[in-house]
Amino acid sequence: MATHPTTDTQVLAGRPFPLGAHPEAGGVRFAVASSVAEKVELCLVDDDGSERRIELTERTFGVWHGLVPGVTPGQRYGYRVHGPYDPSRGLRCNSNKLLLDPYARRITGAMTDIEAAHGYADDPEGPEPSTVDSLGSVPLSVVMSPGGPDTGAKPEIPFEEAVVYELHVKGFTQQHPDVPEALRGTYLGLAHPAAVDHLVRLGVTTVELLPVQAFCDEPSLVRAGRHNYWGYSPLGYFAPHAGYASEPGQEVAEFRTMVAALHAANIEVLLDVVYNHTCEGGPDGPTLSFRGYEAPAYYLHDENGHMADITGCGNTLEAASPTVIRLVTDSLRYWTTELGVDGFRFDLASVMGRPRGGAFDRDSALLTAITTDPVLSRCKLVAEPWDATGEGYKVGDFGAQWAEWNGIYRDSVRDFWRGASGVNDLAYRLSGSSDLYDHTLRRPWQSINFVDAHDGFTLRDLVSYDGKHNEANGEDNRDGTNDNRSWNHGVEGETDDPEIRALRARQGRNLLATLLLSTGTPMFVAGDELWRTQGGNNNAYCLDDPTSWVDWTTTPETEQMLAFTRRVVHLRDRSPALRQPEFFDGRTTPTGRPDLIWLQPDGTEMDDDAWNDPERRSLGMWIDGSNSQSRTREGELLADHSWLLLLHAGDEPLDVTLPDHEFGQTYKPALDTTSADGEPQDLSALAAGSVVTLQPRSLLLLKAPREVAEDH
Repeated sequence: MATHPTTDTQVLAGRPFPLGAHPEAGGVRFAVASSVAEKVELCLVDDDGSERRIELTERTFGVWHGLVPGVTPGQRYGYRVHGPYDPSRGLRCNSNKLLLDPYARRITGAMTDIEAAHGYADDPEGPEPSTVDSLGSVPLSVVMSPGGPDTGAKPEIPFEEAVVYELHVKGFTQQHPDVPEALRGTYLGLAHPAAVDHLVRLGVTTVELLPVQAFCDEPSLVRAGRHNYWGYSPLGYFAPHAGYASEPGQEVAEFRTMVAALHAANIEVLLDVVYNHTCEGGPDGPTLSFRGYEAPAYYLHDENGHMADITGCGNTLEAASPTVIRLVTDSLRYWTTELGVDGFRFDLASVMGRPRGGAFDRDSALLTAITTDPVLSRCKLVAEPWDATGEGYKVGDFGAQWAEWNGIYRDSVRDFWRGASGVNDLAYRLSGSSDLYDHTLRRPWQSINFVDAHDGFTLRDLVSYDGKHNEANGEDNRDGTNDNRSWNHGVEGETDDPEIRALRARQGRNLLATLLLSTGTPMFVAGDELWRTQGGNNNAYCLDDPTSWVDWTTTPETEQMLAFTRRVVHLRDRSPALRQPEFFDGRTTPTGRPDLIWLQPDGTEMDDDAWNDPERRSLGMWIDGSNSQSRTREGELLADHSWLLLLHAGDEPLDVTLPDHEFGQTYKPALDTTSADGEPQDLSALAAGSVVTLQPRSLLLLKAPREVAEDH
C-alpha cells in the first residue's frame, strides 16, 4: 500500500490530556503515551488503504500530542512508534507495526495476518525486529464524535435488592424467535421488547454482560479457524465490540440504545471487564497496540526483561504502573459516564491487587484508585477474587467497597445437594458468608452467590454429567476444570428415563431455590431458567454456535423451570427478611426471639454434635422477619413474615417437626421443590408442633404469618 508522508500539514500543539482522539477546533486532537519513544507518527488511513503519516512533535509528561486540522469523525488511524527494540529490557518499539490507539472509542477491522503482526523477525526474545509492515493486516482506530443516544436514568438498585443475570450479548438473542433476524445476537437484539420483556417477567434487576469491550481472537484460535466467543481477550478498553452491532460502525450508538432500553425497564447494566491481560499474549504474540508503545509500562516483566504471566493468558497488566492505573480508571469512567453503565465485574481481579507480581494487597494503587474515584466509587464493583496462581485465591480478602464472586458458596451448595458434605459450611453460605465478609466492614450483599456461571457447567449439566465433555473445543478434552462437584444421577448425559429426568429437574430447582433464598446477592446464568444444556461442555469459550447460545425452544420441562424461577425470584423480591442487608448476629427481635435459629428435624436447635456430623443431610433455618433490617428507599425499616427454610439432601424421606408455638402459631407452605413449578400442592396452614415429611432431595419453604403485635 502506498505511503504518503505529510510535510505540509500544520499540526497545532494541542494538549496532552485527555488521551485519545477528540474532535475540537475544526480538527481532531490526538494524544498517546510513550515515555521511551524517540518519534511518534500519527497515521491516517484512507478508504483505499493508503496512509498519510503526520509526526507529532509535542511531548508533555511522556504524552505525544497534536491537533490536526481538517480531520473529521470517521477517520481511521493508528500510530507508528520509533524507539528502542531491546527485548532484554522488555522494549519492543517497531515502526513497521501500525498500532491501535489504546484509547480508541471505536475499532474497525481484524487481525488478518498473524505473521505480519509479529514485532520480531524470528526469535521473540532475539534482537532482530520484524521488517514486515502490518498495515492492512491489523485493526484500526476510528475517530468518534462525542455523545449519542441518551442512556436514560440509572436505576440505582440497592445491592441488597439486586438479582444478577449473567448473559452473553450474542448468545442471548441469537436464537430468539421473537427478535427480528437482523437484530439477533446484537446490542439492539438485547434492547428489543421481546428480550427486555423476558428479563422483566423473570424479575432480575441487573444484567451482567460478558465482555463487550473490543476483543480479538488469539493466534491459536485464528490458526484453528475458531473464535473467542466469550471475549476474554481484550483489544481495546474503550471501544464496544463491533461484532455485536447490527449495522457496521454503529456499535457505540447501538450500545447506548441497549443501555437506555434496559434502564427504561429499571434494569441495571454491569460489564464483565478484563483489566488483567490483553490479546497480545506472550512475547511470541502479535504487536497490535500496548506492546509497541512501551511494553514495560503496560505489562508485568521480571528483572531480566521477560514478560511474567500470572493470568494464564500469556501476559499480565502491571498493576503498579501509573500508565495502567490511568488507562483502567479512564476506561471505567468512560463506560459509566458516556455509555451509561452501572457497574463492573472485574475478571481475575486478584491480579489488580498484585503490583509487580508480588503478594496480594487489597489497598494496592490500582484497586484504591478505583474505589476512591468520585465517579467509580458510586458504581457496583464486583471482584472475581482469584487468578491463575495458587496464592491468587483471595475470596473474602478484598477491601470494604468490593463485592466478590463467592466461589466457596458455589462449592458448598453443590456439595450439599449432591450429598457430599454435612451442613456446617452450608449454614455460613445460607446466611451471607459472615465468616468471609463480616470482619472486613462489608455487608452480606457483597457476597455474590452463584452455583454456576459462564465458565463451567450450566445448571442442567451440573445435574446431568459427572465429568466434562469438551471434545468440540479441539483440545482433546484437556481444557476446563475437572473439579465440577457435579452428579449425573445415574446416567452420563441425556436420558429418556423419566425418574432420572424428574430427579435432575428437582435438583435443579433445589440449587436455584437455595441460591435465591440465601442471604447475599444471587447471580444465575442466562438460560438456566430455560433448562439449557451445553452437552456437558464446561469451557465453551470458543464455541460460537448453538452449544453456547440460549435455546428458546419451548417444552414442558423448560416451561416448568421458567415458572419455578419466576416464582422464587418474585418471592425473594416481596420478602425483605430473605434479602437482609445486615449479617445475622443473634440479636433479639420484637417478637422476643433471635433473628436466626438453626434447627434439627425434631424441631430443637442444632448442637455441636449435629454441626460436626459429616453425614447430616438436612438443615432447618428459622428467620425472624419482625426486624429484617431491610429498609424502604426512604430509610424506614421493613417488617416481614418469619420464614422456615427446610433443606433435605438425603435419599430417604425425612419427618420434620415444625417448631412449637413460641416460633409461630401456624406455618403456610410457600415453596416446594417437589412441585414442578414450585407451588405447594397443599396450601393448608400447618400447626406448630405438627410433623411434615420431606421427600428425598427436596426443599420446603414455610411462612409464619406476622403476629398482630408486630403490625403496631
